Amino acid sequence: MKKLNVKADSRQRRHARIRARISGTMEKPRLSIFKSNRHIYAQLIDDASGKTIIGISSEKAEGKTMTEKSKSLGVMIAKEALGKKISKIAFDRGGFKYTGKIKLFADAAREGGLKF
Repeated sequence: MKKLNVKADSRQRRHARIRARISGTMEKPRLSIFKSNRHIYAQLIDDASGKTIIGISSEKAEGKTMTEKSKSLGVMIAKEALGKKISKIAFDRGGFKYTGKIKLFADAAREGGLKF
């Protein structure tokens, strides 16, 4: 008998709906975010060529708690993107609800200089 993981399946369905509408280009790459129990991962992706421009994880971020790490990760990715002359992005929340750590990450990226 197959074990059902309703929470993960719901997130994957939400992510598929989001990805149907959002794609990144070189001028406006997609900022994809993934959250696990221990870390947060973020990537700037050019979907037209299928390449990752910048990839970063909370393993390198400063802070003790995940909320502090998500804030510093947002600032770090904004700094690296501006270093590569990228200021406009398309935000892909990865099927996660826009609350908590995801919202803190997005707000910190906006404060860092990214526009979305």
